[in-house]
Amino acid sequence: MHKQVTDAELLEHIRKLPHGRATYKQLVRELRLEGEARNSLEEALDRLCDQGAVVELRSGHYVAVGSNVEYATGRISVHRDGFGFLIPEHASEQIQGDIFLPPRETAKGMNGDAALVRITRIGDGNRAEGEIIRILRRAHITVVGEFRIRKRGNFVVPSDERIREWIQIPDGLELPRAGSSLHRVGAKQLQVSSVDDLDGMIVNLEILEFPEDGEQAVGRVIEILGHPDDFGVDVEIIIRKHHLPHEFPPEVIEQARHVRHSIASSELERRRDFRHLDIVTIDGETARDFDDAVWAGRLSNGHFALQVHIADVSHYVLPGTPIDREALLRGTSVYFPDRAVPMLPVELSTDICSLCPHEDRLVLSALLEIDGQGDIVSQEFVRGVIRSHDRMTYTNIFRVLEGDAAMRERYHKLADRFELMRELALILNRKRTRRGSIDFDMPETNIELDMSGQMIGVTRAERNIAHRIIEEFMLAANEAVAGHLETAGLPALYRIHEKPEASRVIEFEEIAAHFGYSLGVGAIPVKRFSVGDRKRDGRKARKEITIARDDLKISSRNYQRLIAKIAGKPEERILSYLMLRSLKQARYSNVNEGHFALAAAAYTHFTSPIRRYPDLVVHRILAHWIDTAQPLLEDRILNELGNDTSFTERRAAEAERELIEWKKVKFMEDRVGDDFDALIVSTTKFGFFVELIELFVEGLVPMETLSGDRFRYHENGRKIIGERSRKTYSIGDRVRVRLDRADTVERKLQFAVLEEKSAKRKHRT
Repeated sequence: MHKQVTDAELLEHIRKLPHGRATYKQLVRELRLEGEARNSLEEALDRLCDQGAVVELRSGHYVAVGSNVEYATGRISVHRDGFGFLIPEHASEQIQGDIFLPPRETAKGMNGDAALVRITRIGDGNRAEGEIIRILRRAHITVVGEFRIRKRGNFVVPSDERIREWIQIPDGLELPRAGSSLHRVGAKQLQVSSVDDLDGMIVNLEILEFPEDGEQAVGRVIEILGHPDDFGVDVEIIIRKHHLPHEFPPEVIEQARHVRHSIASSELERRRDFRHLDIVTIDGETARDFDDAVWAGRLSNGHFALQVHIADVSHYVLPGTPIDREALLRGTSVYFPDRAVPMLPVELSTDICSLCPHEDRLVLSALLEIDGQGDIVSQEFVRGVIRSHDRMTYTNIFRVLEGDAAMRERYHKLADRFELMRELALILNRKRTRRGSIDFDMPETNIELDMSGQMIGVTRAERNIAHRIIEEFMLAANEAVAGHLETAGLPALYRIHEKPEASRVIEFEEIAAHFGYSLGVGAIPVKRFSVGDRKRDGRKARKEITIARDDLKISSRNYQRLIAKIAGKPEERILSYLMLRSLKQARYSNVNEGHFALAAAAYTHFTSPIRRYPDLVVHRILAHWIDTAQPLLEDRILNELGNDTSFTERRAAEAERELIEWKKVKFMEDRVGDDFDALIVSTTKFGFFVELIELFVEGLVPMETLSGDRFRYHENGRKIIGERSRKTYSIGDRVRVRLDRADTVERKLQFAVLEEKSAKRKHRT
């Protein structure tokens, strides 16, 4: 064998060939392979075909997906109406956007499956339609849903509405142990002795036969979670629906229990000792794991000294160990209103690694010297040991800084230091503002629970200067570490945020124009009509043509200036949300492409290794450099880690968001028939969405419920207008609405607009 060809090299070779295709004999000849190398080539081609990177045609040709317009691979996204799309991972540059899949094609797989698709049609704007050739990877090995007994058999109705087909449960399959999963959520023991007892209950099932060519999936029940309204079952459903790993394997628990609590004297000797400083943690009242601790002081030259100490999880979680493998699988901790699904076992996350007050803890520290303009003039990264002086909360810090007498007395030794922290945080914030960093400051949902864990309210989470202090200090540390790794030329994992797509910016500009605002990116693309082919009745068809602007220039300053203009205005909430939607989603990558929203040339995640795996990776890279001045990981491995952790981050965010929306709907069930003041936040052809003023809750006002006229949606102005009365509903309008329906199955709220006279009369009473 002259040489061993890797899968990546083989794929790249095929892609560079004409039409991105080659035969086996051609590859042997061009790559000069002999003997065993030929067998290795066959194995490599088989692997690439299984991955969907290459397609083997009947003609004996191997085609590289992405270099050929005929094939694409990606993830299936199914709409509730039956059709779907392939979100491409590898597709020709000629294809724009997602690939449409008609219902007959989506029936071949399930939502989230990775699939190989053949392009059957390319229409206007290079929009493509396709057919599924092969399912490459199944997204759902298990499915959670409601067990139903019918005359034609037993079925499970998936909780995920995008899995449209019921799953058949054959007779005679053994049931799991009754109620075994419910002890973890505090529910009572279930008595399930036969299949009949399962009717209407929530179960988790394993799929035995996947749907193919429209056939029904078949499964068996592996878990009985309880009745839909049982306390805690909603969380159990969300965990299983999003396939969140939530039970630590025995080997992980065993390893966690044997982690040494005490710190060896030899370890202390090789670290910088910060235990004499009044370092504190600052977190929310309900926080249980403490990743970060901070200290700030004034230097003799007038500069600030900022110390950011981060839990040294990498000292305890070594690569390839059971705990590490499970942490990578989880990717991040997931936080629900009444509990968390941690990335690390509690022995580490809330004890050994957590920076608990008055306990010696190992840290990786960023020591920054910052001048009066907020610029870092010197920096050092060291292994350290701290003893947190106090466990501070945002509320108590705020009260100290606001002059609360009792709180200032309680923390009289720390009050001056907190004031110095505030001064430094505001300087850092002004520096970010000068360079164009975007600060949306979007409100978050606060779910209020009583002592028993029942939801009693939903509000906007309050933010104060203490939140700003920690935010600015963490941003400074993350940016300093990223800059250090890049300057040192180390392969690393960055947190990147790419520039927004021109189409998204243009879409936002069209909406903002109706409020009298603009991002200031120049004239948006114009639309004109040209005469096309004649219709059958002889009339000439009018074809809409959009003239695209390839030279559209956008920077974070455009967003920053608009945010400043709308601050405090009634439309601030709406436009801020729409601006946020126009931006791309941040992700992890081994290629530093900067961070658009932060206007940062280099940025990473370093400050939360207890709850985020990318931070743990960055710790390992930095610590290895501190110890050896050598790189740790290859770009190939970091690329895979970036893809994996970006996926687990999105998965966690979707699960958290869905549960909060579900809890909002359940909370509003008892308020059906009540009236509320609301704000129109978006309009569509089927109605408009409103957000309640007093409650952080959103719902739909369907078009058909608008009375007194025939209403139509005007897309150009994004308004709903009455044909006769010209009554108009626009984004930003305040309306009085009544809650008509709270659908806990589809997790949606439906409202109706009240007539002004009756609404005012009811409001007065």
